[in-house]
Amino acid sequence: MRRCSCVPITACIRLESTVANQRRKVQRSVLLAAVTLLTSPGCETVRETGSMTSQRSIPLDIHSRAEPNRVRVTHLNLDLTLDFAMKRAEGTARLHLRRLDRQAPLVLDAKDLEIIRVTGDGEGERPFQTGPRDARLGSALSITLNPADQAVTIHYRTTPAAEAMQWLGPEQTAGGKHAFLFTQGQSILTRSWIPLQDSPGVRITYEARIQAPQGLTPLMSAEQLGRDRSGAHRFRMDRPIPPYLIALACGELEFQPISGRCGVWAEPPVARKARDELFDAERMIQSAEKLFGPYRWGRYDILVLPPSFPFGGMENPRLTFATPTILAGDKSLVGLVAHELSHSWSGNLVTNARWSDFWLNEGFTVYLEQRIMEQIYGPERSNMEKQLGRRDLEEELKTLEPWQQVLECNLQGRHPDEGFSQVPYEKGALFLRRIEELVGRKAFDKFLNRYFKQFQFQSITTSDFLASLNEILLADHPVAAKKLDIDSWVRQPGLPPDAQAVTSELLRQVDTELARWKSGVTPGELATSGWVTHQWLHFIQGLPEPLLAGQMRALDNAFQFTQSGNSEILSQWLLAAIRNRYTQADARLEAFLMNVGRRKFLKPIYSELAKTPEGLARARALYAKARPRYHAVSTGTLDGILK
Repeated sequence: MRRCSCVPITACIRLESTVANQRRKVQRSVLLAAVTLLTSPGCETVRETGSMTSQRSIPLDIHSRAEPNRVRVTHLNLDLTLDFAMKRAEGTARLHLRRLDRQAPLVLDAKDLEIIRVTGDGEGERPFQTGPRDARLGSALSITLNPADQAVTIHYRTTPAAEAMQWLGPEQTAGGKHAFLFTQGQSILTRSWIPLQDSPGVRITYEARIQAPQGLTPLMSAEQLGRDRSGAHRFRMDRPIPPYLIALACGELEFQPISGRCGVWAEPPVARKARDELFDAERMIQSAEKLFGPYRWGRYDILVLPPSFPFGGMENPRLTFATPTILAGDKSLVGLVAHELSHSWSGNLVTNARWSDFWLNEGFTVYLEQRIMEQIYGPERSNMEKQLGRRDLEEELKTLEPWQQVLECNLQGRHPDEGFSQVPYEKGALFLRRIEELVGRKAFDKFLNRYFKQFQFQSITTSDFLASLNEILLADHPVAAKKLDIDSWVRQPGLPPDAQAVTSELLRQVDTELARWKSGVTPGELATSGWVTHQWLHFIQGLPEPLLAGQMRALDNAFQFTQSGNSEILSQWLLAAIRNRYTQADARLEAFLMNVGRRKFLKPIYSELAKTPEGLARARALYAKARPRYHAVSTGTLDGILK
């Protein structure tokens, strides 16, 4: 029934409204029943009824030994002294507790920690026991509590085996004068430097006091409170976060401001370059706030780490960690900042409760990143990155087992990192773009804002998301709900046929030049002026194989690929050099592997080398020299490739 909005409320209109509401309630009931069937937990069971993160129940995390539904950690007071000579941290972790079962012990996750003693609220020490060590999960640390204990203090020290902590010598830094330390907690490594309930479902607040050597500046994923009388640096995070987001770095650092709430930390030789490259960060924050709601973390700073950092970036709240490999000089790789910033909503504000739901962090974040890039740099730039992302996904799907190709994956008996691929990122983003396509951007943006508000500072499961999707959005769009095949997207391998395909005019131009080169046009005659990084990547990846040594040499002479300072371009060229036995790049390949620790680059290069017997021997020789420079996240992957 059509009616004018200016007509006063009448009995007829009230009847219309009542009928419409009843119709929506029926639709919601039907859809909720369907979603319930599709979203019942398939990978892991829940300890208590209901999967929603709440005061009373946290979903079972198969990658944690903790028992937070009996005794739960709510706040951490961390007091550590950093010893660079011994490569360890020593001090205390005071854990504040919510005792849901007054008879239960406190059970924590710990891996390769030296526990000295445990004290409670009252006098005397508390008995504790460390369970058997599992190579993946570490050990359960069980502490017997007195009836009055509302907190315990664990006196401990880390060991050089702590996987989360990478201690770098001066020769591994940009300045070359001082040592450096950084931590990487995702996914289950925080337990190797702090005894905690190391599960993304257990959110805590924290305060910290860090004593560092003279001349070195510690930073954490928290508000900086200055120094105390002893010179120790103090920090506070007053919003609950999952343990993997507790982060620490320490080195010779310089700050370069971008805006009143945003800036860049880096080693002095890198700091100004990093600030200039990342200057659009404030614009990105403003863009994200317009799209997804207010930024909830106060400051947004970026710390550019030494090159051994294993990831492109890590979304630690208030302090994104970033690899120096994004400093291309032309802002072509700043999409990484948009990605890590987007985690301030998807991942940090709303977190996956289990690692089988990892796509809730990364699929959402890729989608948000694409929206920010589109708003700041235009649709063509965004379309180019979308097209390349889908191509990378399709290529990787060919190499993955069926269990790795689903969004809500089964990680039983596996390390969370084994589920790491383009699937939670790109397939997850494509799923959200499909929903947007069906309901329209305006409706989907409204849903996103309500979703982030509904689950703010909570950890949720895929079932929680789908129930919210139904209740807030699909119930009011029954036609879209009927067309959306949730099961195919979430629990079936491969890419559904309705996945959105995007084409880019800038990449079409690259295809034209590739065709000209294949027809005999020399590299110097190609129209490549003004190409950005993504176009060059498309060009290198589109080269036919095999290539003759003369062809590789001609391309290299024309475009200086082997000498490129852009790590994305260089890594793709080195892969082509390995496949085509282009020995002129050998020295550059060795230097790259010795100085860059980003797993994204290392994994494909070592894998390509390992495809032939002689290449495998070469890879093992290079790895033996380079391995001490890599983080445990990278070596954990590479050890398996080169075993």
